[in-house]
Amino acid sequence: MNKSIKNISIVIVLLISINLLNQSFYKRFDITKDKRYTLSETTKSSIAKVDKNLFITVYLEGDFPSEFKRLQVETQQYLEELSSENSRIKINFENPDNQREALIKKGMMPSQLTVEEDGKMSEAIIFPWAEVSLGSKSTIVSLLPNAIVASQEEQLQKAIENLEYSFTNAIHTIQLKTQKKVGIITGNGELKDIYQYSFLSEVAKKYRLAKFTLDSVESNANKTLQDLTNLDLAIIAKPTVKFTDKEKFVLDQFITNGGKTLWMIDNVQADQDSLANSGKMLAYPRDLGLTNLLFSYGIRINTSLIKDLYSAKIPVATGQVANQPQFKNLDWFYHPLVNGNPNHTITKNVSPVRLQFANQIDTLKNNIKKTPLLVSSLLTQKVGTPKIIELQSIADEVIETDYKGGHQLFAVLLEGSFNSAYKNRVKPFKTTLLKEQSKPSKMIVISDGDIGKNQILKGQPYDLARDKWTNQQFGNKDFLLNAVDYLLDDAGLLKLRNKNLKIKMLDKQKAYKERTFWQFLNLILPLILLFAFGLTFNFLRKRKYSK
Repeated sequence: MNKSIKNISIVIVLLISINLLNQSFYKRFDITKDKRYTLSETTKSSIAKVDKNLFITVYLEGDFPSEFKRLQVETQQYLEELSSENSRIKINFENPDNQREALIKKGMMPSQLTVEEDGKMSEAIIFPWAEVSLGSKSTIVSLLPNAIVASQEEQLQKAIENLEYSFTNAIHTIQLKTQKKVGIITGNGELKDIYQYSFLSEVAKKYRLAKFTLDSVESNANKTLQDLTNLDLAIIAKPTVKFTDKEKFVLDQFITNGGKTLWMIDNVQADQDSLANSGKMLAYPRDLGLTNLLFSYGIRINTSLIKDLYSAKIPVATGQVANQPQFKNLDWFYHPLVNGNPNHTITKNVSPVRLQFANQIDTLKNNIKKTPLLVSSLLTQKVGTPKIIELQSIADEVIETDYKGGHQLFAVLLEGSFNSAYKNRVKPFKTTLLKEQSKPSKMIVISDGDIGKNQILKGQPYDLARDKWTNQQFGNKDFLLNAVDYLLDDAGLLKLRNKNLKIKMLDKQKAYKERTFWQFLNLILPLILLFAFGLTFNFLRKRKYSK
């Protein structure tokens, strides 16, 4: 008896010891092929900085389509990884049904989904959102981001792939004590605010955004330069008025003093709205006075327009029915639909970008590293300017032999130490900030001023990622946001945005057709086998003990 008690005591002590060790040495193992649940170094770095309770509330609880249970499970598993890495991260799932109005006021718009179950189609509304709170600060996270996809299954896959970026970006942003400063350059006929709203409103969620005019250069050039050098990034969006020597010198010295720049330049005067109003227009070179400036950095924007057989569509009136004009969406070769560089984080996984009357970029040999970002298809044609462009040319028969221009460059990333365009030249004014070469820096030049221009619908800015007439979707917004993040050194976050996962989805049509077989296999067959086992066991038992 004493020996039994002793053995039991040893077992109990052993079990308690194992349990204590298990609590002290907690470890999770990711056995997925694509390491879906392994946190990146960027994510680990962000959550390691969380030094007080950070609350994540996810509104994916309640009755919603079964296929989106997958998104709920994936979100929960990912957040558990964050919580296991830092115990100050607290996770909570809530049902949004009783607080829909409050969530909408916070900017969490519901998503209407078309759901196929048991071979029938139905509509469902869910709130695929989360809220991240740290102290008095909070931000919202979309769990079902807009994406150009062919099916709802692909949308779900994109959402799962985007989980790490969405939450890491939110945690990173909410912890920032000082935001980087982005200036929108004005004073030279740049795009009006309403035409940049879709793009810049997203930039403003992460960075300090302000307008910066170069008009003050003439009255106080040194102060203008001093103020400009306080910015981290300058965005120059479709200027139409020529830059003066003083203005160019200010921009040049901003760059050599370490400032990043995002150029969106039209070197040809050509506007789709003018063409739509009159049916034809004269496209002619626009002199912005920037040629020498950009030349010194290693590029040249030409004054030829590029037509591309792989292009976006525009609505064209093709006739009338009952005195009502009838429109048809036709390919407009002056609006190239260009692909991004698949090997760079800025453009990887970004949908084709629509350009409008874009110019060709030439690169020049110097000490600057040049990375192509947006490139046309092979089927292109160069159109010299000045040139009268007529809308009716859209009906002309395509002669493929005319489109042998090959790939054309529309956007390029420049990285390195930039030489001043005013090196060994007379300076427009004296400054104590004069530098003839920058430290390693970056800039992006795009030869289309309309790449970031959103349309207007009923007096309100329309989403840059979609065309209001044709309903086509483009990668313009994603490309520009990636460009801003990269220029401001958030390349680690960009890698998360471009994450690829291989997620197996259920073939719903096949499952519906074979549902009887699988119901039998999973429900009826186990019962039959259990019943057969019971009969066999009972028969063998009786035969054994009846002798």
